[in-house]
Amino acid sequence: MLPSKLKLRSLLAGTLALSLALSSFSVLAAEKVYRLKLAETWGPNTPILGDATKNMAKLAEEMSNGRLKIRIDSANKHKAPLGIFDMVKSGQYDLGHSSSYYWKGKVPNTLYFSSMPFGMISTEQYAWFYRGGGMELMEKVYAPHNLLSFPGGNSDIQMGGWFKKEINSVDDLKGLKIRIPGFAGEVMAKVGAKPTNIAPGELYTSLERGTIDALEWVGPAFDLRMGFQKIAPYYYTAWHEPGSETQFLVNKKKWDSLPKDLQTILETAFRVAAFDMYTQAVDANASSWATMSAQYPDIKVRDFPPEVLKAMKTATTELLEQQASSDLLAKEIIESQRQYLTKVRAWTDISSKAYLDTN
Repeated sequence: MLPSKLKLRSLLAGTLALSLALSSFSVLAAEKVYRLKLAETWGPNTPILGDATKNMAKLAEEMSNGRLKIRIDSANKHKAPLGIFDMVKSGQYDLGHSSSYYWKGKVPNTLYFSSMPFGMISTEQYAWFYRGGGMELMEKVYAPHNLLSFPGGNSDIQMGGWFKKEINSVDDLKGLKIRIPGFAGEVMAKVGAKPTNIAPGELYTSLERGTIDALEWVGPAFDLRMGFQKIAPYYYTAWHEPGSETQFLVNKKKWDSLPKDLQTILETAFRVAAFDMYTQAVDANASSWATMSAQYPDIKVRDFPPEVLKAMKTATTELLEQQASSDLLAKEIIESQRQYLTKVRAWTDISSKAYLDTN
């Protein structure tokens, strides 16, 4: 009987050893660290926009108990501030943070997910993304390019820009050299201006040297530190980006390689960081406008004349109709946004707008 007992003991010992080995393997697998690289359009110390990526990376690492670690490369590192789409698509970077109108020349339908002239304000647009089919449409647009896209933070309503000369009529826009990206640039071209897109780090010198006559950037929180008010005294109110959303881009192959729980953590980090950026932008714009108006009393805040706004709105409508007639997916997105805006604006008008009008 002794040999049998020895065999049994050996079998039990072997089973225990195997169990311990499998348990150790499971622990090691659960603790595997996934290191991701993110490229952003912004410089290393850009407030609000740059804070969004840092906040997201910190949240992802903390929520994953260190299993997700994200390295952020700013524009000074990768040298391609407007090349985020290509770098994430190719797999050079796993993640990106930028604005979708920077690659509208490659995939025109991506620009609808930033902000449209005379379109939805920030709160309305977030509702469209998460409750009105916007996320599903965005997935349709990016899927052929091995990419996923998530709302990356909203800078809130953007000012109409800084102009060296006052705009009194549509004729004043004829031949005007203005830095303005996205769909708004196409609108400006249609009314006679000469739009161009310039990387953020080159805006001040371009305005100072006369390469451009005007520019739009964001709003007081972003504009004050750039110093545009020293060169162009006319500061125009909004029309073109009523709720400008940035994007977190993700390489789809890399996304699929992550465990499901880390995908959920990463998506949650995107969403929280985006909301944090929005609230930070609202607060910072209010604070910076107080500083700007006190320290630079010569800034001349202007609304575009009704004639100019009418021309811009007509141009916007015509361009959207043109896009919808030539691209079925563009038509689907445009119709979705138009229908949702009709629904949500009726509520905005009798709630937020009505309240503001009484104060």
